[in-house]
Amino acid sequence: MENANQCPKCKSPHIYEDGNMWVCPECAHEWSVHVVAEAPQEEQGIKDAFGNLLATGDTVTVIKELRIKGSNSAVKVGTKVKNIRLVDAGDGHDIACKIDGIGSINLKSEFVKKV
Repeated sequence: MENANQCPKCKSPHIYEDGNMWVCPECAHEWSVHVVAEAPQEEQGIKDAFGNLLATGDTVTVIKELRIKGSNSAVKVGTKVKNIRLVDAGDGHDIACKIDGIGSINLKSEFVKKV
């Protein structure tokens, strides 16, 4: 655990002890100190819409029609995108790729499914 004085669910520092349980008033999560110490660490990385871990070079399929800002074109549902690159853009667009007929584009991982 990163910090013992934080909620493990929402990372809020405003926690309090109630008997032998810890309580977060912001998300109403309750936990025991012993359970948190034994809990496995969550996998880190970028995941698709269904929770599958993505890696650079994977092939994904678009699951929602995506309108391209500043253009009249769109990426249609079912478009297969090969050889993706994972990037940390900071604005939620964490996949860089090339799509035939459109060119280089950044996508959000929540709108793709790993093939």
